[in-house]
Amino acid sequence: MKSDLTKLQRILGYQFSDLQLLKEAVMHRSFASENNLNFDNQRLEFLGDSVMQIILSEFVFKKYPDFAEGMMTKVRSAMADQSSFARLARQLELGEFIMLGKGEIECGGANRDSTLSDAFESVIAAIFLDSNLEKTREIAMQLINDVYPDPVALLSTNNPKGALQEYCQQHFGKSPHYTTLSISGEDHDPVFTVQVEIGDVVLATSSARKRKIAEGAAANEALTLIREGKIEGLKEKGQL
Repeated sequence: MKSDLTKLQRILGYQFSDLQLLKEAVMHRSFASENNLNFDNQRLEFLGDSVMQIILSEFVFKKYPDFAEGMMTKVRSAMADQSSFARLARQLELGEFIMLGKGEIECGGANRDSTLSDAFESVIAAIFLDSNLEKTREIAMQLINDVYPDPVALLSTNNPKGALQEYCQQHFGKSPHYTTLSISGEDHDPVFTVQVEIGDVVLATSSARKRKIAEGAAANEALTLIREGKIEGLKEKGQL
């Protein structure tokens, strides 16, 4: 464990004064339960979430001086999304260091977004408690700038349906509509094929094992095709 924490500190670019904080940050509740330990990373996760909210709020406020409150909130929410934090955790290779119970290991817990996101928040809290907000901000922002050079792009990545809705209303004066074309496969493992359109113009089609995921994928593809001008028949708002 000592060598693992040494490697993690090297990746973080931060040397802990209190190594117990880092050990707690990577201690999943499943490991603590199986080994009768009286601590895990849930309390640190709670604190880390608040620390990241402060850091991201300041970052968005300064980076986008022309954004209104609503837009700043959307960008911050996208950056603080579970999948966004999980991606930051993967950049730090956190999955390699999280201490999991046997059951969690067997079901791939080390690569689960929720586990990685929680661990990232916990590590941020550990750094904050071991140092101060300024140092924590420095480490967090270096990572964020490397992984998310254009945070606004997360709006379409993390919430493609919302982004498509907003884009279509603004440019075409209409909302997109989703239609389930088919449900195939076994009853216990169905595959949904979904189509998204505006009026009578088909934008994109996608398939997935969950309807919501298929809709999100279709929306994401539609946004890409629209912006690249690859969909015929669409008319701008003033031309309708």
